[in-house]
Amino acid sequence: MTKRLCLTLVVLASAVLTGCGPQGGPPVSFSGQVQPILKRACGDCHARGGAGAEKSGFAVDSYQAVMKGTKFGPVVTPGSAVSSSLYRLVAGEVDPSIQMPHGKEKLPAQDIKLIMTWIDQGAKDN
Repeated sequence: MTKRLCLTLVVLASAVLTGCGPQGGPPVSFSGQVQPILKRACGDCHARGGAGAEKSGFAVDSYQAVMKGTKFGPVVTPGSAVSSSLYRLVAGEVDPSIQMPHGKEKLPAQDIKLIMTWIDQGAKDN
């Protein structure tokens, strides 16, 4: 094995062992960081019984509800924010008529980045 390959393997192994996610930082917490964003920005419509939850089936009141997604299927693809409808909707990577939160200000860039990082890190229930 070449020295370069060995060094690459050592760096990757240390990132895994220290808990750093793919974004190079500490793991993003669903309960501590992501869920508060979702409840604040989406909870009016996507709490159980809300208009958005009734229409789409998507609720943000628990990790299980977020991971269940909508009545049409999951909105989070663990490990791939760009493949996740949740990320694309809040990041504005969709038609403006379906951008979320609907009828409200776009989420701040740091909130969008936290959601993206959490998904890219595997969308864990942490």
